[in-house]
Amino acid sequence: MSAKTPRYAVVTGGNKGIGREIVRQLAERGLVVYLGARDEQRGRAAESDLRADGLDVRFLHLDVTDDKSVALAAERLHEEAGVLHVLVNNAGIGGPMQPPSETPTEQVRTVYETNVFGVITVTNALLPLLRRAGSARIVNVSSAIGSLSAAAANHDPTGVHPPGEFPVMLSYATSKSALNAVTLTYANELRGTGILVNAASPGFVATDINGHHGVLTPQQGARIPVLLATLGDDGPTAAFLGEDGTPEGQVLPW
Repeated sequence: MSAKTPRYAVVTGGNKGIGREIVRQLAERGLVVYLGARDEQRGRAAESDLRADGLDVRFLHLDVTDDKSVALAAERLHEEAGVLHVLVNNAGIGGPMQPPSETPTEQVRTVYETNVFGVITVTNALLPLLRRAGSARIVNVSSAIGSLSAAAANHDPTGVHPPGEFPVMLSYATSKSALNAVTLTYANELRGTGILVNAASPGFVATDINGHHGVLTPQQGARIPVLLATLGDDGPTAAFLGEDGTPEGQVLPW
């Protein structure tokens, strides 16, 4: 009997928080997971911990804001795996909650470098490997705060914030709105190729971005990204799903 052909995944920002739990849950499902991290020490420590649990997790040095780093990571994946079945663009940074009129442009630019431009850079670099899979998944970890419809109504679709108290976060919120638009453009380009592209809102998870004030655990927050990463071929593309405790997740407004 021949050995089962391995399936490969890459998770950016995979050394901590939601990203690390996405790595774990995908590896528990039998995927070989490359744990992308820009900090080598933290990345290798996370790799060691997860491999101690019997999971096939491999540290991948990857700074999404550095073109050379992304190119080297893509080259390594090409040499070692030759194909990619799942890409989870999880790496992201936050920004302070303050009025837009008091938000420095440079702060917005810094957040966009990771949350938007980094996703485009990584996706374009790894797309040739995803195309080789025949059936692949791209998941962009977004946020309900990026919903333009919810912002226009001043309403949080997750129910975390009371009506009329939608968070004001120019750099972070608009970066996720832009990421949602990026998700749709890739989904439309790749329709019919076997590559499904979707956005996931993990919910209000306790992570470094919010000072660990979230109400969900990283394990809970990883559920929707993993669900989208493991969709069957009849699954949706160009969808925006959030965590609401139901098996299929909550369809969020763009």
